[in-house]
Amino acid sequence: MADLRNYQTRVGAPAARADASIDQGLRAYMIRVYNLMALGLAITGFAALGTMMLATTGDPSAAVATLGNGKMLTNVGLAIYGSPLRWVVMLAPLALVFFLSFRVHKMSVSAAQTTFWAYAALVGISLSSIFLVYTSASIVQTFFVTAASFGALSLWGYTTKRDLSGMGSFLFMGLIGLIIASVVNIFLASSALQFAISAIGVLVFAGLTAFDTQQIKEMYYEQDDDVVAGRKAIMGALRLYLDFINMFMFLLQFLGNRN
Repeated sequence: MADLRNYQTRVGAPAARADASIDQGLRAYMIRVYNLMALGLAITGFAALGTMMLATTGDPSAAVATLGNGKMLTNVGLAIYGSPLRWVVMLAPLALVFFLSFRVHKMSVSAAQTTFWAYAALVGISLSSIFLVYTSASIVQTFFVTAASFGALSLWGYTTKRDLSGMGSFLFMGLIGLIIASVVNIFLASSALQFAISAIGVLVFAGLTAFDTQQIKEMYYEQDDDVVAGRKAIMGALRLYLDFINMFMFLLQFLGNRN
């Protein structure tokens, strides 16, 4: 009788310990992903601010060019924003993110992490031009709106019991449509089309934030070694970083006050 009464306890205890171990490992893995993403965003922000400080000046005697909105450029600013070097600044992050995506499985964790930091810095240099277009106050405001929205959406993607995998193909099609529409609007310069692109872009990357969070969570495997787990965390951080940056840029087109 004693054996029967204690049977469930003896069987259930190892299972409970295993579940607790998985939950603890998953939490540590997700915290690592979010920390990597947050550090990437910090690097991007400091790189953008540092580039803008080098590119602009308040001293007319040190300026080599003056923009229509009164911003005065230094030699560094003229090189970054007004010479062929601007194409390198624009395209270098794209090249590096493709390199990281395709090579991460063959890289060490430290090399992959360094590449991610370098990518975040290049994005910051590329995005520094938003300080020429939008007021600093509206950039800060949009950042906090994006952070709050991203946090809520990512939390929902992590906690929901609903399978979001069906959203993947729909969101991918929306992303392709955004890219095509953006290229077309380079030639049309339509404000109405740009408004539609911004609205759809916010919705697409809002959905991708929740979708990617759930996918990153499902990538976790308790038996992964340190190298595999490290690579997964870096790629997960990269996906969430891209969702945040793109959501921020599309929201800035709505909320940003232009200089």
